[in-house]
Amino acid sequence: MELFLLCGKIFFARILDVTISTFRQNILLKGQNILSGILAFLEILIWFIVAREALLIPINNIFIPISYSLGYATGTLLGAFLSKALIKGVIGIQIITDQDKKEIINALKIRGYSFNILNLESGFNSSPKIMIFLEVNKKSLKKVQNLIKRNDPDAFIAISDTKTVYNGTIK
Repeated sequence: MELFLLCGKIFFARILDVTISTFRQNILLKGQNILSGILAFLEILIWFIVAREALLIPINNIFIPISYSLGYATGTLLGAFLSKALIKGVIGIQIITDQDKKEIINALKIRGYSFNILNLESGFNSSPKIMIFLEVNKKSLKKVQNLIKRNDPDAFIAISDTKTVYNGTIK
């Protein structure tokens, strides 16, 4: 019974510290340095206490390392889920498409997205291309991806996380 209590303690503590770790790394990328530092302290404090206790027990049973590993994996998934749900952000989207494909442009205009267009000369093939630049809130990403795919399934799409935006319109 004592072994199962220890395994449960290790499992839930690892979930907590790895969730904090994953969330901390994501907010650090967004420039929230002070909160990230506070979370780093909590993360390592929890990790130290649990790792110390787990390593002091003679491992004659496979359940301790399995609990430790399962807690780590679960914490990673939970931290990613929390980051996605709680961290607001802006996503940059670059779309490369044929110059004559106006459907994407019209669809973006109709839905009120702000964007810029750059004419391209391709080194790969001779057909004229354009690049459409737009920034959207993270929650709008799936809608924009579906809109692009519906209007030009062959469009090249590059998506990146934008750290900071100044002087623009973002839907």
